Amino acid sequence: MTDDPSLRASDADRDHVAAMLGEALATGRLTSVEHADRLEAVYTAKTMGELVPITRDLPEVSATSAPVFVEQQTINSTFSKIIRKGRWVASRNTKLTARFGALIVDLSNAVLPGREITLEADARFSKLIVRVPDNARVIDEGASLFGKRNVTAGTEGDGPLIRVTGRSMFSKVIVTRGVSDWNLA
Repeated sequence: MTDDPSLRASDADRDHVAAMLGEALATGRLTSVEHADRLEAVYTAKTMGELVPITRDLPEVSATSAPVFVEQQTINSTFSKIIRKGRWVASRNTKLTARFGALIVDLSNAVLPGREITLEADARFSKLIVRVPDNARVIDEGASLFGKRNVTAGTEGDGPLIRVTGRSMFSKVIVTRGVSDWNLA
């Protein structure tokens, strides 16, 4: 790292620390709860000084042995209802696919790996609901055919930027900060 703790941390700096945490989880040095807590701290850190204490008790990981983080994941619901909520690690690019069912994804307590997340919302004859963190900025770049697309989260806030793309046909896609118009049960 650097000798100046006041320097702003880059995404590459955060990814390096996240790789160290992933290796520590894989080798049993951290529990999954410790890993999630520290990973959240990594991706909210603004300066190099905030990154140093996160891995102070862990050995350095070389670039060749560092695990590769999942840059993309898929959450799929076909003829069923799938709910993803609570504390989980999201990827930078997440494909949400719903076919003849319901897919509910709550990002409010998820660990978001970076300042920009892309959600590809692809729904056919389904309901797809996404709850974003209260401070998130949301940009809707998707389309709908014979359906409803309601993105109410807005573009104000100092949190992560969540870009919603994809298409929906004969479906309802809702992206919101609140819980008033949907149920996680």
